[in-house]
Formats: sequence, C-alpha cells, structure tokens
Amino acid sequence: MSKESTAVTRWKRLLGICLLCSTAALVLQACMPTVIVGGGVAGTMAASDRRTFGTQTEDRTIGFKGESVADSIVGSQGHVSVTSFNRMVLITGEVPNEGMKTRVASEVKQIPNVRNIINELEIAAPSSLSSRSSDSLITAKVAASFLNTDGLYANSLKTVTERGNVYLMGRVTEREGNLAAEVARGVPGVQRVIKVFEHISEEELDQMKAQDVSAAEATRSDQDGEEYR
Repeated sequence: MSKESTAVTRWKRLLGICLLCSTAALVLQACMPTVIVGGGVAGTMAASDRRTFGTQTEDRTIGFKGESVADSIVGSQGHVSVTSFNRMVLITGEVPNEGMKTRVASEVKQIPNVRNIINELEIAAPSSLSSRSSDSLITAKVAASFLNTDGLYANSLKTVTERGNVYLMGRVTEREGNLAAEVARGVPGVQRVIKVFEHISEEELDQMKAQDVSAAEATRSDQDGEEYR
C-alpha cells in the first residue's frame, strides 16, 4: 500500500472514531447526569468540557444570536461565523469593508453574557462553497486528531476553520494548549494555527478533576440508596 493510501485510510479511521465518540457523548449526556470519559469524570463542570452546563447553554445562545445579528448587517455581501466558548466570542469570515467589520463586532458585543470579542473578520469576498467544505473537513480531522492524542480532552477544545486557518478555543492549561496547537499543525490542509485559549493553571485543572470525582461519588451514592429503598 502506498504512503498516500495509508494516510487516507488513517484519516478515515480517525474520522470514524470522531463521529462514533461524538454520537456516544451526546447519547450519554442526554441519558446520564454523570459519565466517565477517557478515564475522567464528566459532571457539572467536567474535565472533558470545562464549562458548566449553564455556560454551555449561554454559548449556544450567544452563537445563535450573534450569527443572526451578523446576517442582519452583512446579508449576502459577506460570510460571518460567530463562535462562543465560555462566553468568549470569536468572529470569523469575510466582509466587504472595515466599517462593516467594526459594526458586526460592536453589535455582537451587546448580546447578553458576552465577556470578550476576538474579531478575526477579513476584508475580502465571501469564501466559496468548496473552500467552506474544505474547512469543515479540516475541522473534523483536527477533532479526530485530538481524540487520538494522549493528554488532551477533545471536548474541552473548540476548533473553527476559515480558509485553512485553524482557530483553537477552550479552557486549557498552557501545556495542553501547546500540545493541541502542535497536533493541529500536523493535519493536512492546515495553513496556520491561531490559539484563542483561556488559560487555567495545572492546579485549577486538578481542582476540576477532584470536583468531578466528588460529583461522581455523590451520584453513585444516591443511586445506591435508591436501589435499597
């Protein structure tokens, strides 16, 4: 088998793992209050996703409202994506002029619960459908690579790709952030990696893990109590 065929087979395997794990995570999250993920415990503030459930909901709301605001300003003149992680908002895409770029950021910042804006809009024509499809594939490959890397919790990271530029978001330690960036740079098609992290200390990470273990033990104790009633 050629090196090219081997590489393609490897990426297909990784993408398959990514899809299966994503599906499993959604099912488990919907059905169980606490689950074990990659040797860690996912609770109200999980090592796998270091945001509270409330913050995750806020992030989804901010993203939805942000794209609605951007669309009302830009319309068919550009292409804008709004991504929120722990209420830090990344704006990417293309708009026709600097005034529109500034206005989009200003109005998105008015959305309730937004803490900070990272405005990465480019003054350019809207990206093509083929370019966006390529970006989606790169994002999937990066996510699959994170799942296949020891020392990374894939769900604690958010990947956004625009024109081959990969933006990495998440609440991570400096060590984790550097490792994630190194892994992303090795993915075919990636032009540049931009770190948009909110750093936490190793001590904070240990505290989160301890809280997760305590939450898991409390849940397990409650479940055992129910069985004996």
